[in-house]
Order: sequence, then structure tokens, then C-alpha cells
Amino acid sequence: MKLPGLVDVHVHLREPGGEHKEDMASGSAAALAGGVVMVLDMPNTYPPIVGAGALDIKRQLAAEKALCDVGFYVGATESNAPEVAALARVAVGLKIYLDQTYGPLRMHNLAALLAHFRSWPASRPIAVHAEGLSAAMAIGLARSFGRRLHLCHVSRAEEIALIRAAKESGADVTCEVAPHHLFLTEADALRLGPYGEMKPPLATEADQAALWANLDVVDCIATDHAPHTREEKEGDNPPPGVPGLETMLPLLLTAVGDGRLSFDRLVELTHHAPLSIFGLPEPRDTWVEVDPDARTTLSAKGLHTKCGWTPFEGMAVRGRVRRVVVRGRTALEDGRIVIQPGFGRIVSPD
Repeated sequence: MKLPGLVDVHVHLREPGGEHKEDMASGSAAALAGGVVMVLDMPNTYPPIVGAGALDIKRQLAAEKALCDVGFYVGATESNAPEVAALARVAVGLKIYLDQTYGPLRMHNLAALLAHFRSWPASRPIAVHAEGLSAAMAIGLARSFGRRLHLCHVSRAEEIALIRAAKESGADVTCEVAPHHLFLTEADALRLGPYGEMKPPLATEADQAALWANLDVVDCIATDHAPHTREEKEGDNPPPGVPGLETMLPLLLTAVGDGRLSFDRLVELTHHAPLSIFGLPEPRDTWVEVDPDARTTLSAKGLHTKCGWTPFEGMAVRGRVRRVVVRGRTALEDGRIVIQPGFGRIVSPD
């Protein structure tokens, strides 16, 4: 069975500054192994991507090492509104962190926040890490300034209800849900210990059920692929985040097999809508060949991600990626990368 190459609008490739847990090559290899042909990379690296110089460095790293196509967000700080607004033609979006996460970019200053909503071009999306009350504030700011808002990793029943109400009232709002919030709950967090720590945290079964029940409100599914090493996760202060690029498609194909999701809706959530929201070009002569009947058990064994573990260890799933073709060329076959680093292209808005 063929389906369009998946587009993941929320990943952390960790380079520069975190290459010990992931880099452009290993992260993009993990993407292809999961049937993902394009990823949008977040700016909370070390140093963070908050200006032209840092973005140029990251684009050069991708040109040398990426195996799949890559686009880059720029991050908001309390002093860089004019500079990042000038980068809107090459960045896929502006990322604003309104709640605690991994990295140095959380925003605290209202005046600076207003400056970003004023100066960022209205035609380009502002992506926010905004939980609970912060989500309501972000929606209000977007409506006040006539900006497009994309809410990352929505995880709670009250948040999805708020987004439904905002859309019904005409707000230009889109949102994403991560597979770990669809397939894991706070009960799994207790079982997983530090390997289940993430931002936003895993939620209740009622929250999880609300996400599935309101999947018509969700615009795309994105992994929030955020790898950390085992040593970091088992340390005194385990950082939040889990890998997800290689497990998203089999989890979603399992949901299709179980009747929780249609195949057409899977394609919309992982291909058409991500491209539309971020104004990205349709990859030509690009597809993923899967065996939908294959039964496998998710395991850390054989993963391409450098961190080498998954919170879905031991979960029985349907579907296996057999081949990934990008621009008419086979990029992956039966788990083996058959292209060279640098094959991936850097994508920017149309």
C-alpha cells in the first residue's frame, strides 16, 4: 500500500549543541524509517535559533547532513521581534514558548510578546507551546492582532474544547496532537518513570478520550520528537521529552485497523494539512510503501534515533514501512538508508 510521505511539523533534531542525543543525520534517518519525508525543526537548541546568524549555521548543517527535507522555525525572545520578523521568508514559522519546556526560550514579558504579535507577518503562522490558560491567552492575542496561530501538542480536554470554540467563532487557529498523548496516559507515566516525562505531561484517560472524540478539531498529528540519552533520563534531573519519529506511522496504522481513524483522515493529518498550514511545497514523486498487514512489536532494537529507546516499548502494532521514495529516488528500503547525507533539501514557505 502506498501513501504520501508524512510531514512532521514538530521535531527537535538537537543540533547544534545536543549532538550526543540526536543530530541532523540521525534524526532525519529516524524520520525516513518512520515514513516521514519532511520535518520542521524547533529552535530551542544551544545556541537557540533566534537570529539570522544562528539560522544560517543550522541551514548549513542540514545541507551537509540531512537525509530528509527539513524546515526551520525561529524562536522568540524578549528582544528579537524585528530580527525574526525579517526571517519569515525563510523560516517556516515563529515559535513562542509560553510554558516551561526544555531549553532557554520561555517568554515572560508581555510587552515583548505584543511586539512579536505585531511584527510577525500575518500570512505566516505563529506556533506556541501554550498549556491551559496560556492557550487562551495565545488565542486572544492572535485574534487581537489578526495573526495565524498554531497550538502545539494539545493534550487536555479543556484545551481541545477551547480550540473548537475558537474555530467556531472564526479564529484563524490550527492545532496538533502528539502520538504519545493519543496512545499513552498518566498511568503509563507512572510505569515509565523518567522515560515518561514530557511537556505537556501525559494526561488522564478522560483527556485522552477527549482528544480522540474531537479529532475533527485537530489539524495535524506531530511527534514532538524530543530525544534524550538514557543517561540523562536516569540522572538526578531528567529532561522532558521522548522520541517519536519511528513510531508514529505504525501507531496510526493500528488506529486505522482498529476503526478509530480512517485512512483518508490519517493522510490529511500527516500530509495535506501540515503542508497547507505552513505553506510548504508538495514533495514531487514522493511516497511511502507500507505493509499494512504486518504485525510487529515496537522496540528500541534497530531504531535509527541516536537516543536508542522508545516509550512505546513492547506495544503491539500493525503496519511496517517497506520503502520510502523521495523525488523519484529510493531513500529507505526495509529499514536501510540507501542515500547519502545531504540528500535532504531545506524547505521554506512558497
